[in-house]
Amino acid sequence: MNRILISACLIGEKVRYDGKIRADIPKQISVWIDQGIVVPVCPEVGGGMSIPRNPSEICGGDGCDVLSENATVVNTEGKEVTALFLKGAEVALRLCRKHNIKVAVLTESSPSCGSGTIYDGEFSGNKILGVGVTTALLRKNGIKVYSQHQLELANQELIQGS
Repeated sequence: MNRILISACLIGEKVRYDGKIRADIPKQISVWIDQGIVVPVCPEVGGGMSIPRNPSEICGGDGCDVLSENATVVNTEGKEVTALFLKGAEVALRLCRKHNIKVAVLTESSPSCGSGTIYDGEFSGNKILGVGVTTALLRKNGIKVYSQHQLELANQELIQGS
């Protein structure tokens, strides 16, 4: 079976911005772990960010806009961290190329991994339609990205791609 890229936080790794772990690993992800096909990644840590770290949001658009240099990623201290997000997205893309991965499941609403929604860039807690930086780069390179709420679709894609 083909391998799948998964956000490391979704498999219980302590990589979240707040330093906490997710104790609730979804059943489908547990199956993939047991099958030995999961390649974990945390683009933010891969890009050089610490654990814990200040929350970040995309300002002026979404991940596609960051790739085209029309938006930036800023943390709650007002520090621009765009370069770290771009570096982390490249880390994820390299993993996909190394393992011939065509499907990813990434954490929804994250400024790196969001595949349908992200936060609005104003640290208001409001979500908007858009994708994170890593999702934008992976999709630009032909990798299908799903959220943790779309595991059945991701599994179907994996099976079809086998």
